[in-house]
Amino acid sequence: MAVRIVPSADVSDDAVIGDGTSVWHLAQVREQVVMGRGCVVGRGAYIGTGVRMGDHCKVQNYALVYEPAVLGDGVFIGPAVVLTNDTYPRAINPDGSLKSADDWHAVGVTIGKGASVGARAVCVAPVTIGAWATVAAGAVVTRDVPAHAIVMGVPARQVGWVGRAGVPLEQADGAWVCPQTGTVYEEFEDTIREVASK
Repeated sequence: MAVRIVPSADVSDDAVIGDGTSVWHLAQVREQVVMGRGCVVGRGAYIGTGVRMGDHCKVQNYALVYEPAVLGDGVFIGPAVVLTNDTYPRAINPDGSLKSADDWHAVGVTIGKGASVGARAVCVAPVTIGAWATVAAGAVVTRDVPAHAIVMGVPARQVGWVGRAGVPLEQADGAWVCPQTGTVYEEFEDTIREVASK
């Protein structure tokens, strides 16, 4: 499948864009980005220098993915999400001079396979969001999120577990069950793991 980049998008010649990926109106994809196959970058989204994205990721309209973020396969980034990269931001140095790229060290957000970050959520780097986790719309993530966790609020707190289908799991007989697929999970260390399917 061919790459589709609309004329109003700004995609660096130095970016690597996977087959079947679409980059829509007014999006910007910076230098040294590596983007997998079948991705979608929505209107006005920004993908910073050197960001790594797996296959089949969706970055929705006006999301800001600052470097050095790393997104696993199948990650969903909702509209107007911000993945930050500066723990202590300042425009100027103590002497009043304007900060440059050499005056700070970028830290990134890492997001595991299949995870989703809802609209207008902010992930404050450096944090890791585990595989298949869900960050609710409007949440502010300031600490790592375990795989399969659902987090919401400001600051974000875990409120449940979610399976691969993206729906909250239900507790039954000491285990967790996906109401959509019937997959059974058990708690294991700081997350859950799949046990069986119906």
